[in-house]
Formats: sequence, C-alpha cells, structure tokens
Amino acid sequence: MALLSDRQKEELHKSMLEYLHTSNFTAAYNALKEDTGVEYTPDPKAKYAGLLEKKWTSVIRLQKKIMDLETRNASLQEELSITPSKRAAMQADWVPRAPAAHVLTGHRGHITRVAFHPQYSILASASEDATVKIWDWETGEFERTLKGHHRAVHDVDFDHKGHLLVTCSSDLFIKIWDSENEWKNTKTLSGHDHSVSSVRFMPGDQYIVSASRDSTIRVFDVASTHLVRTISGHSEWVRCAVPSDDGRLLASASKDKTAKLWDPLTGECKGELRGHDNELEAVCFAPVAAYAAIRELAGLPNVGPKGPGAYVATGSRDKNIKLWDVQSGQMIKNLAGHDNWVRALVFHPSGKLLLSAADDKTIRVWELSTGRCMKTVEAHSHFVATLAWGRQKVSTAKSNGADTKAGEAEKLVNVVASAGVDQTIKIWLP
Repeated sequence: MALLSDRQKEELHKSMLEYLHTSNFTAAYNALKEDTGVEYTPDPKAKYAGLLEKKWTSVIRLQKKIMDLETRNASLQEELSITPSKRAAMQADWVPRAPAAHVLTGHRGHITRVAFHPQYSILASASEDATVKIWDWETGEFERTLKGHHRAVHDVDFDHKGHLLVTCSSDLFIKIWDSENEWKNTKTLSGHDHSVSSVRFMPGDQYIVSASRDSTIRVFDVASTHLVRTISGHSEWVRCAVPSDDGRLLASASKDKTAKLWDPLTGECKGELRGHDNELEAVCFAPVAAYAAIRELAGLPNVGPKGPGAYVATGSRDKNIKLWDVQSGQMIKNLAGHDNWVRALVFHPSGKLLLSAADDKTIRVWELSTGRCMKTVEAHSHFVATLAWGRQKVSTAKSNGADTKAGEAEKLVNVVASAGVDQTIKIWLP
C-alpha cells in the first residue's frame, strides 16, 4: 500500500466499508473498521456510496479501451511498414475513383496514348503535338520531352525490360528510343504508306508490330529494323494491332467495322469478328485470369482453352463494347452504356473487371461475370482517348525476354493512367 498517500488510503478504506455495509457483510465490515481504525458512519448520500463499484467498472472499461488501442496501433504499424506500392498492390479489387491523385499537364495537343514502364514509376505519353513526354507517375513530376517526330505521335510502348521505347506517327516513321542512354532515338523504321496508328513490342521484344491508315499491319525486326512481314486483309484504316501474351496471335481493329485475328508468323487471317455498326477504335486480349468470369457470363462450363488469346474485347464508335470467343468468332456479350465513341479498353488484373474509356468523358468499370456496369468515373473534361494499367515486373522473372512469356514476366500494380483531348494525363491511385 506504499503507493497510496494517507488521504488515498482513507478514501479507499471508507469506500470498502461503504461497500461491505451496503452488501450486508457485517462481520467483514466490523473487522475492517477495527483493523484500519477508521471512524466511519455509513451514509447513502455520502461521496463514498457506490464509489468502489464505479472505480471498478471504469478500470475494466479502460482496460478494454487500452486493448483496442493496442490492436489498432499494431495494425497501423504493420500498414506503415509496408511501402505504398506494396500496400496498393494488396488491394486486389481496387478500381479508380475520383479525384485523380495527379493531373499532369504540359502537352500542347491531344494526348493519344500513355504507357507504363515495366519496372520503374515512369510513364510515357504520346501526343498530337509531335512529342513524347516522360513523367514520374508516383510524384506527378515531368521528366523530359522526346522530340524527333514531325507530326502527331499516335502510340507508345515499352519493351518488357523497359530498356526501349517505341513510338509511331503520322510522319510515317516508327522510332525506337533508348531509356538507358538519355532516351536517345537510336533507330528509325519506315515501310508504311500512311499514318502509323499503333505500334507494340511482340513478346520476346525481338519484333514490333504496327498498324496503319494504309490498311496494313507490318512486323519489323528490332535489331536490323528490316520489314519482316506485311499483313493485308482489312479494307480500311487499321486503328490498332496488339499481340496475345504468348505472341501466337495478333488482334487488329479497323475502320472497316471488323476486328481480325492473325498468325504473326505467316500473316494468315485466323478469324474475323463482325458485329459492330461503326468503326472500331480498340481491341484487347483478355488475360487468362478473366476466363472464368467470361465463361460465367457466356453460361459456359469453366473448361476450355487455358492459354492466352482465347477471348478478346472490342470497342467501337457505335458506343458499344463486345466480348468475343476467338476460336468460334462468336460474340459472347455486348456491353452497352457509354454515350459516345469507346476509345480504350483494359482488363483489371484480378480478371473480374473490364475498364473502358470513351468520348463521353468517363471511365466505366464492367463486371465481367454479369456484364453489368458497376461504376462510372467522371474522368476528364473532354474525350478520353487512352487508358492504361500499371506494369511491374515480378522480381523472380527471368530477364532474358525471349525465354520469358509476358504473362509470367509481369504483374500489375494498382495505378491507372488516362488521357485525351483535354491535354491532361490523370494518374489514379488507391
């Protein structure tokens, strides 16, 4: 009892005597009174009435509060110990929500495409102002401008290591830039007879595939810059051509209202997807992670192709998005909801959702298993032309591009970039 002052001791004894008296513990009351030598007359109106019970319950309340605070503190400490990128990556169902984390300004023309670096927090943007700009998406800071094209730049893409950047333009040229050598323009490729509207590295990074207003798709060798193959079949401007994750198929979208599937090695047309009522603006292969949800949407058993390239999504000026079975060429589902041209599509890394951007200034989030639009983000003040999800390499992946399939070499982190006619790039973060 040495911890208590004389006054505190007296208050404790009187509280105990009051408690023993009200509880009819007469013998205990008399014994305590005799042992302590305290003169006390029980009084229900005195401050000692019920004091011991009050103190006891408040101690229990405080103990519970302390335990809750300790638990909360431990979880916050754990959260703080995780870096922002890891914390973001843990939210498997994250989708963009307003407001954007960063708004990047600097381009003097419509922004046509954005692309994420596969390793670092670098974003490249292409614009009708004939430049490509490099940004840090984590901080929102501008890093540099790449000048070399003489007309609008329509597409931009990093290789799977992030060493090279490829761009294409209305000046008919495709340019390769070296990110490890001051972003110098090291190679210039030619071969198209009209504006080059899209360019992508093929898995393995040995070849690039381009699409053009000259109605062709062309495959170039990166090392030699030679034209390897010209693929013809569309009757109009080919807006874009993209490879499947294993590089065994190409999907193209055209002004002729069709999407086509091609064998990049032979140039043979493997299928035609016909059903849109207007020009196509976007085509995108579904990742393997999305197959279960797409089959549920189609009412199919969850069996069938397991490899990349089984399903594609297309976006059109008819304001619709369509999901297709590549093998049969059949449309699985039409996703209607946008009020203007659909310009860009990207699958959510979880495989459960599809994101779309359109000239109605919005980004929409579609639930693949039901085909329902579950969210609309008022994204820009003008048409939204491009949408991209962050890329980040898995540290255990092999670094030699030829041996590493794209699907194995990369995982996606939770960052989305959008851009368009308002000349701003918006970075959406958790």
